[in-house]
Formats: sequence, C-alpha cells, structure tokens
Amino acid sequence: MNERITPASDPSTWGPAIDEAVNVVSRGGLIVLPTDTVYGVGADAFTPPAVQALLDAKGRGRHMPPPVLIGDVATLDGLAIDVPVGARALATQFWPGGLTLIVRAQPSLAWDLGETNGTVALRMPDHPTALALLKRTGPLAVSSANTTGNPAAVNAQDAYEQLGDAVALYLDAGEAPGQVASSIVDATGDTLRLVRAGAVTLDELRQIADVEEPTT
Repeated sequence: MNERITPASDPSTWGPAIDEAVNVVSRGGLIVLPTDTVYGVGADAFTPPAVQALLDAKGRGRHMPPPVLIGDVATLDGLAIDVPVGARALATQFWPGGLTLIVRAQPSLAWDLGETNGTVALRMPDHPTALALLKRTGPLAVSSANTTGNPAAVNAQDAYEQLGDAVALYLDAGEAPGQVASSIVDATGDTLRLVRAGAVTLDELRQIADVEEPTT
C-alpha cells in the first residue's frame, strides 16, 4: 500500500486521515481528495505559494486558475459579490452537486488564484469526505487530479500515478461516483451562460434559471 494514499471512505474511521489532510493544507501542502465528479488536487485557497504548487503539479499556467470548493452554500456570499438572482437560484438547487459557478470575487480577499480577472469559479461538492474536509479547512483551490492533457483521475491510485510525490496526501474513498466533470455556468455577465456541459444538463439548468447555450 502506498503510504501517501490513506483510506477515507468511512466516517467512523476517517478521522485521522481528515486530521492529516487538514495539517497538510495548513502547512501549504497539496492533497488529493474525492469529489462527486472526479478526484481533485487541492490547496489552501488563501496561500498563494500552495496554489502555485498546485498549478505546477498539473503543468498549468496562471492563465488557468483553479476553481474553489466550499463546504456550505452560505460561503458564496463571503467569496463573491453581485451574485445574480438566477445564479443564486442555481446554487440553491444544485449545491451540493456537479455545478460550478463563475462569479465576481470579493475584491478584499487576500488570495492569488492566478489570472482570474476578478472572478472565481465556485462549487460545493456532493461528497461526504470532501465536505467533512472543507468544513475543517475552509475554501480549497481544487482542480481535477491529473496532469494537463490527461484524463481526470477517478480514484486515488490513478491520481498518484499522474501527480506522484508532488502531493503529500491522497484521500482514498474508492471510485468517484460521478466520473463526469461539473457543468460550468458563467454568472459574471448580463446573462447566465453555460461554459462547459457536464454533470448538470442545460435542460436541468433551464428549469431553474435562464441559461444561454455555450458560444461556439
């Protein structure tokens, strides 16, 4: 068994694994965590060197800033401003779940996620291990656990084979249940626009709010 990969699927026994993950994050290290879509590689969203280490591990530049995972819908208002009514309705309906919202970031926040142009992509995952961790760590910068150009990892071993020793701890909760990336809706303009189709379909989104199709 790889010593970096730690079982974290059973709430009755995952305490030490969550504790260690919290410690790694607080030290500015990287972790891999399960979500309801695919596995993600995460870092403290408010520690710029940790976010840079995340981008380096994936082989991504600052022009591709990572999304931020949150553990509570109410955190949306702590991280974003001018959230449209439609976007708030989508969050209420689909969080926790496979929907990422691009919103305008609070300008006072002391973070550096990359070249965001004042925006941030937020999601609340529907996975017990991830939520247990997020309630301890606060917002995490999290991107799919893979190197750029390769498929997203759907289990901890797959993530390790791609990211290796760049990540201090891998939380193993078995196969990711969804194995489909989240849908992304841009809520920073005058209208809501689907940027990437994924776990939540356009039809499902449109049952809640007026969402435009992706531009080609």
